[in-house]
Amino acid sequence: MTRPISPLLPIVYSQEVAAAKQRGAPIVALESTIITHGMPYPGNIEMAESVEQIIRDQGAVPATIAVIHGTLHIGLEKDQLEALAQTT
Repeated sequence: MTRPISPLLPIVYSQEVAAAKQRGAPIVALESTIITHGMPYPGNIEMAESVEQIIRDQGAVPATIAVIHGTLHIGLEKDQLEALAQTT
């Protein structure tokens, strides 16, 4: 689901986050800086996946937030998370 907030920065919600929003489920926002700049690969992707799983195990939906190619992504797909992790 894409919704522009301005012509310069559209927002894309992952399928998981969009579904959670629609049903009113709890969503936990996670910043992506530690993935891209805080930890080396592959520890960063392992940590990110672990944190997301802990959130799911508690009944909420993780929404890692990142700007990718000029688009604000709220919730990342596995391939997007992996690509960010490898940019370190």
